[in-house]
This record gives sequence, structure tokens and C-alpha cells, in this order.
Amino acid sequence: MFSKSCEYALRAVIFIYIKAKDGVRLSVPAIAKEIDAPIPYTAKILQTLTREGVIESIKGPNGGFFVDPRARVTLADIVKAMYGSDKVLHTCVLGLKECSDEYPCPIHARVKGYRDHVRTVMKNTTVQSLVNDLAKGRTFLKNERRRKSSR
Repeated sequence: MFSKSCEYALRAVIFIYIKAKDGVRLSVPAIAKEIDAPIPYTAKILQTLTREGVIESIKGPNGGFFVDPRARVTLADIVKAMYGSDKVLHTCVLGLKECSDEYPCPIHARVKGYRDHVRTVMKNTTVQSLVNDLAKGRTFLKNERRRKSSR
């Protein structure tokens, strides 16, 4: 549904929030390793997220990427930062320039409810709520069991 850049951005911000409670500032290589992304690609994504105000960074030996864990950042905020708008949450799944209830594409009626639900979830879900679920063991960012068995 989202570009690889956006997927990495979502995972990176969640990871940064996880570490924020400990006041940790993270390096590009540390984030890239955690989200399974190339370091240069991760650096570009983090630069965009910083420029758009989703995360913060400090340069220097004690620097790195971080967030205020009390900040209310939604998944839609991250999507908007990566795409320049939240248009991707409103676009036609076939990529048509014009697709609406009045001028529907062939699949419009079948995916409209799903797309509307995803948009609502993205706008109403904060990164902190996901971090809370991770901390309680309800969800995971990496499947460690699969990783161990593939070694």
C-alpha cells in the first residue's frame, strides 16, 4: 500500500519512540539495522522526517535522532511527511487521476470502505499507542522467532 520509503519511515519512528523513554539518541546505522534498511536510504528518510518535524536530531558526538515521547505523532503525520501530503490516503487504488463515487474506477466500490478505514486508522493512531502495545507484548516489529530459526 505504501512505498518502501514510507514503510521504513513508519518503522523508524516507532523504533525511535521505543528508545525515547530512555532518553536515547540513535545513530543512522543503529536505526537502519533495526528496521532492516540500507544505511544511506535510512539517512535520507530520517532527514525528511527531521525536516518535516516528525523527529528531531542533534549533530555531534553525543547527537543522534530522538523524539519527545510525549509528542502526539500519528501514523498519518508520518505518511504526510514522506509523501508531502496525505493524498496517498485518498487516491484511487488503480492510480486514476479521477476516481470518486460520482466517477468510480472499476474497483472503487469494492475498496472504498477499506481505504476509508485505513485513512481513519492512520489519522487516529499515535505512534505512542503502538509503542505501548509493543511494550505489553501485544505486537512486534521483528519476528525474532523466525530470525532465530532461519540461522
